[in-house]
Amino acid sequence: MQKTYLKSHKLDHVCYDIRGPIMDEANRMCRAGEDVLKLNIGNPAYFNFKTPESLVEKLRENLPDTEGYSDSHGLLSAREAIAEYCRKKDIPNVGVGDIYTGNGVSELITMSMQGLLDNGDEVLVPAPDYPLWTASVTLAGGKAVHYICDEKSHWYPDLKDMASKVTDRTKGIVVINPNNPTGVLYPKEILEGIVKIAREHDLILFADEIYDRLVMDGKKHTALASLAPDLLTVSLNGLSKSHLMAGYRCGWMCLAGNKERKKGYIEGLNLLSAMRLCSNVPAQSLIAPALAMPEETEKMLVPGGRVYEQRDCVCRLLSEIPGITFERPDAAFYIFPKMDTKRFGITDDERFALDLLKREKILITHGAGFHWIHPDHFRIVYLSEVPQLTEALTRLKNFFADYRQD
Repeated sequence: MQKTYLKSHKLDHVCYDIRGPIMDEANRMCRAGEDVLKLNIGNPAYFNFKTPESLVEKLRENLPDTEGYSDSHGLLSAREAIAEYCRKKDIPNVGVGDIYTGNGVSELITMSMQGLLDNGDEVLVPAPDYPLWTASVTLAGGKAVHYICDEKSHWYPDLKDMASKVTDRTKGIVVINPNNPTGVLYPKEILEGIVKIAREHDLILFADEIYDRLVMDGKKHTALASLAPDLLTVSLNGLSKSHLMAGYRCGWMCLAGNKERKKGYIEGLNLLSAMRLCSNVPAQSLIAPALAMPEETEKMLVPGGRVYEQRDCVCRLLSEIPGITFERPDAAFYIFPKMDTKRFGITDDERFALDLLKREKILITHGAGFHWIHPDHFRIVYLSEVPQLTEALTRLKNFFADYRQD
């Protein structure tokens, strides 16, 4: 009988612990009837956030007219609204033909890497990152090279570290702003520094800006593409978070700036887009009306608004836990606290997360799930309402009161 040998597969090199063994254990506990407080989920609907009723009604109205395929790029009405949004954000040189709608931004991240990379090509990705970026680079045959975001500088990218990691195989730089998992908003001068590095090496910029409408404290988001009209910037955005409709899977990708020297890449994106026919057409039909109602998002982000109050709650309660420090988030739903590893004897953050789950029935994502290099961080998603957050952080404080890993 001929033997069959299992060859190494590129999936073997993909780390995606954000949906990994700790979540598997939490699901097992839930099936056994245990009540797990989930502080790891970025799905607003799970926490009783509701899509604005006017958009739900609009979807009902649109269904009879959205039963067929759209253009592979998306409905014209959606792309016109996105192009107008780009103009308002000073994102240059975006017409309706430069826009691709997708089944969420996740699909488009994967597409953007598949169209770009040959085996061994490199992309600079932040550490900590949203792990889909690293996974997508790897699955496309490339190598994710992580540049450091510096907690001592409010988690801003370390520009010297970024510049030092550019090689002759580097194809692009990924910038997640506002950031997941840290919740930090980058200032203009940091973005200008990133653009300078990209300009010096003729790199494509990938701007993951899905949280750009979820900024608090009167701060303003600067679109990366607005600072780089001479470069190609791939800007990604969507409605999942800002309009509380993650299940509708509604995102978009725009090619901004100078496209002349990247025509081969753009041809590849067009081919990949056409191969999957189109994205969800009923969801596309909501892009224009959603972008016309920013007030639905803004009311969550001011004092008295739910996201604002939940952020303040989690910051206040974390500050009461000895051995825990954090940078206050500016945007989104995330905070990335730091543990005093000497105080708690922590050498394995995955083990910490599993211990916390089993002892206090709290599910978080450990720092290594975001390709962070030290076992000293974890992410909390503060979408839970204040009473649930208070309960979870009280349990967390109790846990750290006597936790020692060694």
